[in-house]
Amino acid sequence: MSGNRNRIVIAGTGSGAGKTTVTIGLMAALKRRGLRVQGFKCGPDYIDPTYHTAVTGRQSRNLDTWMLSHDTMQEIFLRASEGADVSVIEGVMGLYDGKDPLSNTGSTAEISALLESPVILVVNAQSMARSAAAVVLGYQKLDESIRIAGVIVNKCGSRGHYQLVKSAIEQECGIPVVGWLQRDGGLDIPERHLGLVPAIERGELGGLFDLAADLVEGGVDIESVLSLAGTAPVLAWPKERLFSGGPRPDSGPTIAVARDAAFNFYYRENLELLEQYGARLVYFSPLAGDTVPGDADGLYLGGGFPEEFAARLAADGRVKRDLQARILEGLPVFAECGGYMYLTRSITDRAGETHAMVGLIPADVAMQDKLTALGYREATALRDCLLMEEGEAIRGHEFHYSKLTADQEDYPYVYETKGLRGTGFEGYHSDNVMAGYTHLHFASNPKVAERFIQRCLQYSRKRGEASGTA
Repeated sequence: MSGNRNRIVIAGTGSGAGKTTVTIGLMAALKRRGLRVQGFKCGPDYIDPTYHTAVTGRQSRNLDTWMLSHDTMQEIFLRASEGADVSVIEGVMGLYDGKDPLSNTGSTAEISALLESPVILVVNAQSMARSAAAVVLGYQKLDESIRIAGVIVNKCGSRGHYQLVKSAIEQECGIPVVGWLQRDGGLDIPERHLGLVPAIERGELGGLFDLAADLVEGGVDIESVLSLAGTAPVLAWPKERLFSGGPRPDSGPTIAVARDAAFNFYYRENLELLEQYGARLVYFSPLAGDTVPGDADGLYLGGGFPEEFAARLAADGRVKRDLQARILEGLPVFAECGGYMYLTRSITDRAGETHAMVGLIPADVAMQDKLTALGYREATALRDCLLMEEGEAIRGHEFHYSKLTADQEDYPYVYETKGLRGTGFEGYHSDNVMAGYTHLHFASNPKVAERFIQRCLQYSRKRGEASGTA
């Protein structure tokens, strides 16, 4: 496979600069031209990739240099962008913001450097003219190895204001300003509230994407953006590849994956690694009343927003009873965040109403008004468990508005997690269940995918022996 990839990074001077608006509008405008557009998101976020996927029709991927090695990140980029005419990579926070304030580690800047990608910097020019050039110049000078190839200015009061800012930046910084967005462009990207992804899943934001395309087409020189993307050099494939892409064994287990508006947060690479190691994935919707497929040898309950649908999930006793029975029979289950919440006794929503969940985990969940956890996590297994051995570590990310309260002092936590704010205990373990708030990235420790496969195979053999079909 060739490493020739047209690509551009859309970075911001900080959160709120407008990079999501520019990214979505640019993707939609390029798609209108009949181009095959591949989206990427720097960092661990799930919500922006959901936007990208809805706009482009291609599965957006996360590019992360803290959870993953540099080689794996680059491999993910090259695999996903195969066959695309152009890749649009949305940054995270400000261009240089990452895990470490003293380096580029984990930042958009680091990813753009590793991918040798030109960067378009989105600058909030509100209440500025010549000073906008000082902002851009500062970003250029902080790390001159980062190729800031162009600028889009956002929140301009008028075309005249834009021309002032454009002339200042181009004179002082020596790079083109390829477009602008008005301060009141009529586009209001919804806040990242809990109902956002279900709205995307239901196809309710098509009008928003069209408006974003109109806005970008009206103020941005699309041809110049494509020209900059075409200057990116050919990338070399890593010598050591995690994803073989070769033939998969046909004797692997069947793993059921919950996928609907309530359960939809999965790193795509997690699913692909399971398939690579031989699993056959089948999808089902608890929200639609689907029970776990009868031939399933394992279950993956991903994250999402079960609290948004708590009343519906609680009312479907048939699905809950089936899930209880299958797990008590020994079905191996990995659940994270929303899936973890679903397996507890109850979820209390923001209105104070309590809804009965599956009831397999001795804990209750209550929604909070503010984020209760956000950030990278290194999770170390406290004991041998479904996916990990005691002392083994894996990396992931935690993001939720809920608080879990266990009803026993000796609650069987599965991880010790380490993040920016110190360490703590997290998750739940039983013989065949592993659950937690942390979204694990299997590519940071592929052994977890292999172990899940092996446990599912063991369960399949035992079930076959019990039924006399082994």
